[in-house]
Amino acid sequence: MPSAVSSPQVRSSVPDQAGQRLPLPMRVPALLLCVSGAAALVYQVLWVKQLSLVVGVEVYAITAGISAFFAGLALGGLVFGRWADRLRRPVRLYAGLELAVAVLGVLSTLALASSAGLFARLESHIGLLAWLLPFILVGVPAFLMGGTLPVLVRALTPAQGQLAEAGGRLYAANTAGAIGGTLLAAFVLLPQFGVTGSALVAASLNLLAAAGAWLARRRDEQLPCETQISVAPRSPAARLAITLYCVAGGVALGYEVVWTQSIVQFMSTRTFAFSVVLATYLAGLVLGSALYARRADRIRDPWGLFGLLIALAGLLALVQIAGLGRWLIMAQTEVEALVLHLTGNELAGMCARFATAALCVVFLPTTVLGAAFPLALRLSVDSMQVGRDVGAVVALNTVGGIIGVMLTGFVLVPGIGLVRTLVVLALVAAAVGCWVVWRGKVLHRGMRAAILGVTLATVVVGVLTPPQRLAELLPGARNGRITFYEEGRGGTVAVVAQQRQDRSFNRLYIQGVSNTGDAMPSLRYMRLQALLPLLIHRQEPRSAMVIGFGTGITAGAMLRYQGLQRPVVAELLPEVLAAAPLFKGNYNAVNDPRLDIRLRDGRRELLRSAERYDLITLEPPPPSAAGVVNLYSQDFYELAASRLEEGGIVAQWLPLPTQNLDDSRSLVRSFLNVFPHASLWTTEFHEMLLIGSPAPLELDAARISQRFSQPEVAAALAEVGVDSVSALLATWITDRQGLERFAGDAEAVTDDHPRIEYAPWVRSREITRVLPELLALRSAPPLVNAGTGLQASVEDEWQVLRGFYGLTLLAYNGNRQAWAREVRQLMQTDGRNPYFRWFIGGGQ
Repeated sequence: MPSAVSSPQVRSSVPDQAGQRLPLPMRVPALLLCVSGAAALVYQVLWVKQLSLVVGVEVYAITAGISAFFAGLALGGLVFGRWADRLRRPVRLYAGLELAVAVLGVLSTLALASSAGLFARLESHIGLLAWLLPFILVGVPAFLMGGTLPVLVRALTPAQGQLAEAGGRLYAANTAGAIGGTLLAAFVLLPQFGVTGSALVAASLNLLAAAGAWLARRRDEQLPCETQISVAPRSPAARLAITLYCVAGGVALGYEVVWTQSIVQFMSTRTFAFSVVLATYLAGLVLGSALYARRADRIRDPWGLFGLLIALAGLLALVQIAGLGRWLIMAQTEVEALVLHLTGNELAGMCARFATAALCVVFLPTTVLGAAFPLALRLSVDSMQVGRDVGAVVALNTVGGIIGVMLTGFVLVPGIGLVRTLVVLALVAAAVGCWVVWRGKVLHRGMRAAILGVTLATVVVGVLTPPQRLAELLPGARNGRITFYEEGRGGTVAVVAQQRQDRSFNRLYIQGVSNTGDAMPSLRYMRLQALLPLLIHRQEPRSAMVIGFGTGITAGAMLRYQGLQRPVVAELLPEVLAAAPLFKGNYNAVNDPRLDIRLRDGRRELLRSAERYDLITLEPPPPSAAGVVNLYSQDFYELAASRLEEGGIVAQWLPLPTQNLDDSRSLVRSFLNVFPHASLWTTEFHEMLLIGSPAPLELDAARISQRFSQPEVAAALAEVGVDSVSALLATWITDRQGLERFAGDAEAVTDDHPRIEYAPWVRSREITRVLPELLALRSAPPLVNAGTGLQASVEDEWQVLRGFYGLTLLAYNGNRQAWAREVRQLMQTDGRNPYFRWFIGGGQ
């Protein structure tokens, strides 16, 4: 075997005039690919975000969109790798690729920003052919990106005994840049510059790489002209290595699907969390590739080690999921506390918490997978066909990844669940190792025994790991009982029955994170979310859409209003609908024949259909959750306003504890920029409701009283402590004038600047800052056709509600003595109110 190169450079295999090889420093192409990798990941983050606006956030749609990116990478690797083999100066081709990516990357970003409407129209007319639009917009620049790695490896022209080191180091450098791009996009670029600005920064990185390559071309030009290279067919061994690495790519991306759904209950729904996990995933690849790049060319049994690494990655992935438990939560807490103590930064502390979980679940398997890349190059790349073979390895590994994602997400997880899917993937990885053994490629008996031992261990761990392992780890399962659990294409959905003192309720968990439930506070705000805008509507509402089914309480309350002729719900996850019968207070809405349930994300539904509604009411997850900002942006409100009937209303849920005060101001500013007539209502201590319309909003007391008198409406509201028209109107806070004072000069949340998704970490007890500011805006509701008796009654009800909020704030601030005093006074005033009693005790 050739000896490994110990210096930090790989020597060119092209002889100079004296017959010696010209040195080509590794640091130059490594630095270029690092910069290029950073730009590529910034684009990927941006385009995935934009694709969710264009094609929707359904799992099929977004997977197909991402597949366009990877398909472009794969095809580019094949085409440009072959082209580079025929060039004397491949560095020039690399510079041209980076320059083209800079231009097309920005153009694609701009085109995606304005293509949602066009895509919806095309899909309605030409069906699946409409998908050519996002495939072209994403795939063409990705096609150019895919050529960068094989072209630069070709530019190095490493000798046969140095291929693994050269390719491994460049792969590590490219992936290290990708880590920087991932973190840069989430923590710096998108918060500061928005989508378009981030694309321009990424393009600047491409231009920097192109300029660096152009300057480095001088060394390339000193190389003598190459003779015409004859195209030699690949050996059977090389074809086998590429095929097995393709399978490994499918297994690796399958792991990522499972990890994404498994780790989230130890994380957060914030974008920062997912960025840290992705960075950890990539860091494992970098470390593994960098460590083995130096050794891969001198390993005596490359086939055996290649098979062992792939099989071992599967075993490690399975063992780490099987071993998850409360110990990880304790470790996360300790690390978070340490970082918080050292930095005083809550975001840094939370990111350390995320990194701890990622290191314990993702890092080791990906490190082993990264180590396999230089070995795959050694086994499959011919030194006379470097560009062709490196391109083929990268391309087919990427194609395998696309297939792995689709099979795992669409077939395995829905069919057999996450744990069994991981077992299957681990067994496939073990089968790769066994295939190497069977084909006789293992030269050493000890390596053969190691592969068979890993395979046996994988089978044993797979048999012993219970399928419900992840369900047992749900946070709610520690103090409750799981009554429903399903793992679907879009995520895991669970219902946990919980008991607090004499109160029992169910909570809905999506992707391991508690979303809502049927406790009294949730019942109150969700019923008001539907019925309040219907009751104050200036016209007679006949049609309404609820975006987000959740527990079904909002949809069920909407159906209490008998005048509705066309009630519609847009819900993303079918598993959520399956869990609906377990929640109290939704009036079995999921089985009501009047309700038109559409399995689609809300924004996509409004884009694809020109139907108009008298009311659109939104109850998505909190705005800071990853991807949910699509339903809180100024652009979305403009879309919603265009789907309103004359005099129609949009009602937007505004949670208070999930974002900082400045972020709440930005959310309100986004709403005010679209709806000239807006008002704010308090539906629950932790929640408020924004109501907006293009037409004036009129609070006609007589009309509201008449609608409130519907028996089903009155009963539904009385159950949550709103037993009269005056109690309903007492939830009024302010009109547009007050909202303008609150929003001030805050910047709006837009599709191009989704700032709330990348906002600073929420401060502790933030509701104690936000709620008083909003309550201070309170003015008397501008009632018409109301007598002095009703106005006085509304003010009385408001004082009681304001007193309840005040004593709850006392509890938040730890003033137990004042809280006890105020509670006694409240109970004397309105001790029968079920909403008050739920907090104070003695109610269900």
